[in-house]
Amino acid sequence: MSADNILTERRGPVLWVTFNRPAARNAMTLAMYERLFELCGEIDADPAVRCVLFTGAGDRAFVAGTDINEFRNMRDANDVLGYEERMDRVFSRLEDVKVPVVAAIRGACTGGGFGIASGCDLRICGPSARFGFPVARTLGNCLSIANYRRLERLLGAPAVKQMVYTADLFDARRMYELGFINELTASDDEVLSRAEAVATKIAGNAPLTISTTKEALRRIVRGTTGDDHDLVERCYLSEDFKEGMSAFLEKRPPDWKGR
Repeated sequence: MSADNILTERRGPVLWVTFNRPAARNAMTLAMYERLFELCGEIDADPAVRCVLFTGAGDRAFVAGTDINEFRNMRDANDVLGYEERMDRVFSRLEDVKVPVVAAIRGACTGGGFGIASGCDLRICGPSARFGFPVARTLGNCLSIANYRRLERLLGAPAVKQMVYTADLFDARRMYELGFINELTASDDEVLSRAEAVATKIAGNAPLTISTTKEALRRIVRGTTGDDHDLVERCYLSEDFKEGMSAFLEKRPPDWKGR
């Protein structure tokens, strides 16, 4: 059933991933989170995928958090700690996907949906997009330190405090001003086409340059930089680098192979 709730479609080198529970505003079940984790591994194992595009079915939500029914059977510390550990494991795995991930967001992007969007590389949003963790007026729960850290890095502590303390949803304009949104379209009707254009453009560029840049930034964020010799050598000693030089001198588009 989780496969039906997360649909995939290949469009050339771009993989479309659609959260598909529109009647529930695409709220995530635990099985869907596990499917998302598995899907990240499948993406990394497929060299033909050069960019991923996430979106939500319908026009009401990207993902409106975790399905409330998943909390009904939480009884003890193991249950609640296990849930937050699962969230961090899934969001961290999403951050680690080797190729860029673009989120096309309309409507509600809250709770776990906000976490998914936070794990993406770029976010293209329409005016209807709303973001937040309204747990202070709904369930009365909290996030893990790892997830607070991720939010603080992306939004800044003052914005995170206001968002959680007030339980207000931030609109797309506010999130664009905070730097969380990369592009804000004039209408919701433009979101998917614009996100597809961005994803297609990324997929046509040098894959080693892109994946190396993503890995370098991941190391910086997690404080595991060390030296960069492996990254530099990977690009400069590649077939693609030779192809790039030849194509430039011959005044033709390069034929990137990713090796």
